[in-house]
Amino acid sequence: MAGDSLKLPVSVIEPEHFVDFRFTEDQLSIQAIARDFALKRIAPVAAELDARGEFPLDNIREMGQLGLMGIEVPEEYGGAGMDPVAYVLAMIEVAAADAATSTVMSVNNSLFCNGILKHGTEEQKQKYVRAIAQGEAIGAYALTEPQSGSDASAMHTRATRNENGDWVINGKKSWITSGPVCRYIVLFAITTPGIGAKGVSAFIIDTQKPGFHAGKTEPKLGIRASATCEIELNEYVCSKDDVLGEVGKGFSIAMGVLDAGRIGIASQAVGIARAAYEATLQWSRDRKAFGHPIGTFQMTQAKIADMKCKLDAATLLTLRAAWAKGEAERNGGRFGTEASVAKLVASEAAMWITHQAVQIHGGMGYSKELPLERYFRDAKITEIYEGTSEIQRIVIARNETGLR
Repeated sequence: MAGDSLKLPVSVIEPEHFVDFRFTEDQLSIQAIARDFALKRIAPVAAELDARGEFPLDNIREMGQLGLMGIEVPEEYGGAGMDPVAYVLAMIEVAAADAATSTVMSVNNSLFCNGILKHGTEEQKQKYVRAIAQGEAIGAYALTEPQSGSDASAMHTRATRNENGDWVINGKKSWITSGPVCRYIVLFAITTPGIGAKGVSAFIIDTQKPGFHAGKTEPKLGIRASATCEIELNEYVCSKDDVLGEVGKGFSIAMGVLDAGRIGIASQAVGIARAAYEATLQWSRDRKAFGHPIGTFQMTQAKIADMKCKLDAATLLTLRAAWAKGEAERNGGRFGTEASVAKLVASEAAMWITHQAVQIHGGMGYSKELPLERYFRDAKITEIYEGTSEIQRIVIARNETGLR
């Protein structure tokens, strides 16, 4: 699609405005950088790291040096200073090589840096965003708890003020991407009990301070090289200077950050789906049955045609969401519906496409000798984290109807 022009109406933007997907030189440049690094450094080790469940620390550090860990971060805070479309293009390339690596990239860019850039003080941006964007440290995002996933406001983690005005935090968070290896975390806790979402505040946590404990790394079905764990805070003292945004505004911060994060997961899903689709195209040409390439059989052709349609739809909707995010940043407005649509369509497309890819590959698709089974395992999580498919449908319907 590079260089092509495509115009699509966007409902939340003024009707006369259109998406124009003529990519800029900067966008194509970061895409090329990501593709080159993904092919040369990420793809060759992806299967081995997946098998061992080993975090790709060296690659993450190099990605920071290339600008891939802070694509939308302004240059004054150590980032590449690019836009959401550039981020999507780069994410797709990394995810096509290894979904686990793209998960770390997505959290650093979308959930950690984005939240602090939007709501943080100048001191917080300089202290925390710069280190993450340059690959010197790894960031994380802690909202989910053992008893609260989709119902995120039902958290139990508590933060209370001490005599110095700082905050003492106690509680557990679960399914924390990069939890075992991160230095900083954007974490959400109840500061005013009994009033639900309005009593949630956001904090920046330094994992090297006393009171922070990381649990065992979770044994996951997919994205196994992305380290995930439960974390616990026991009398952890967070400076009043490390409150992110206003006290009591944490839940709205969390939801806004997730809008951006969903674009990252949509991009990840597109990358996984593209890798599976391209592998299937090659297999359909090379594999023969009954004296003919299996790509000549109508049932295989039908699957390939449907895979192509779903992949293109997911790609375009993800680019639309990125464009809408950029418009919202420049002109105000929201992009939550576009982000949820992209995440829903792309994640379900990735699951369907990888399923069909395994089927077309037959026994070899079920074997670890080919990466298809990894794509299949990795695709499933895109339908779950940063809002399940069911939650996306609720978000979309509520935004469209205005009903709650």
